[in-house]
Amino acid sequence: MGTVGLSFGSPTSGQGFDVASTVAQIQAASSAIENPWNSQLTTLQAQDTVFTSLGTDLSTLTSSIQALTDFEGVFSEKEGSSSNTNTVALTSAATTATAGSHTILVGQLATTSSSVSGTIANANDTLSGSVVISVDGKSQPPISADGDTLSQLAAAINSAGVGVAASVLTDTNGSRLSLVSSTSGAAGQLDLSASSLSDSGNSLGFTTQAGTDGSITVDGATLDVSSNTVTDAIPGVTLQLLAKSTGTAPVQIEITNDNTDAETAVNNFVQAYNKVANDLTAQAGNDASGNPAPLSGTTLLSQLQTALSGALFSGKGSGSINSLDQLGIEVESGTSGTLTLNSDTLDNALNSNFADVTGFFQNAGSFGQNFASTLNNLGTQAPDGAIFLAQQQNSSEESALKSDITNENALLATQKTQLTTELNQANQILQSIPSQLDEVNSIFDSITGFNPNQQE
Repeated sequence: MGTVGLSFGSPTSGQGFDVASTVAQIQAASSAIENPWNSQLTTLQAQDTVFTSLGTDLSTLTSSIQALTDFEGVFSEKEGSSSNTNTVALTSAATTATAGSHTILVGQLATTSSSVSGTIANANDTLSGSVVISVDGKSQPPISADGDTLSQLAAAINSAGVGVAASVLTDTNGSRLSLVSSTSGAAGQLDLSASSLSDSGNSLGFTTQAGTDGSITVDGATLDVSSNTVTDAIPGVTLQLLAKSTGTAPVQIEITNDNTDAETAVNNFVQAYNKVANDLTAQAGNDASGNPAPLSGTTLLSQLQTALSGALFSGKGSGSINSLDQLGIEVESGTSGTLTLNSDTLDNALNSNFADVTGFFQNAGSFGQNFASTLNNLGTQAPDGAIFLAQQQNSSEESALKSDITNENALLATQKTQLTTELNQANQILQSIPSQLDEVNSIFDSITGFNPNQQE
């Protein structure tokens, strides 16, 4: 602790000294014990900031590798095309679809059964009777039309949920009630023969169109289809039949792997890895002010760098793919250890060895699975992530330092009160010395008759 000097001139001058300034000097010397604590706390808090940023970037890297190791992710995505979209359109190819080529002939489109009533001149006429709807031979309860207009009756039918969609058709001749089966093909056949709908006593009969199944030939196998939207002819593929095939020329359906999304996912992985690699490189040097970065020289920094760089060359290969460079991914020369990606090399690998590329990321013990496991031990994941453990240790040390600083500040506050009281008392004594000396001189003069201040 440093020394504090008092400056009050001659002891008999009555000048005294500046109590507040003196207390402040003593307090500054006493509080010096907190300097290393505050310095250590600043260092720990700077590390916390790095931990947060680095944890976020490691989380992004984890997500990028998960996109490649997910069995239902980008490597399972499929694309499809049709050689004649006027006859057969390919609506979707799910992840369950298998890449391959198929031939399709459309022998007959499926039709949907429908019925239309007779025409009434005035759509606002009130009706009587009831409508009895039968779908595929199953009659539904009668729906009363008494007092309803055509629009009201259509709404009542739709609300009843009897397997048809009702609407009102209007032209220059008048209005009619239209019913369309909710089930396409032969299974949705309508029958309204039991209906007794009438307008002003005039019976309104129904004209019904039959529903029929369609027919397609897939890879030589003939299939009956109840709908023109076909979901089960080719597993995982949805087809839309648009027209009957002309002649015997089949439509070619191609199901392919989705290279585009796979290439995007690999590029995302490379970018995410480079972000983390650059983060770690920055921590190995000095900051903008020339001071060591918060993690410089720490065991954690060395652990992260070693684990990540090592994970790039670990894990089993798959078939013809045994290393990242076969996918166009190479480590740049220099100290950063960042990656570069050759998109042409990756595209060629996907086109020629898609299954092996998938296995390189997804097989047990593969590069992808091993890399993902490595990341699980590095980030902010509780309870074993390296950054998580470092954050916990810092938090404990920071709590202890803050407690020490708080306790020391409490002692300093007590000291300030005591010092201020004691030094005020001392200052009062110093300031009173001249008057006390005058009293002594006065007493001495009264006894001896001598006054040192009197002029001869």
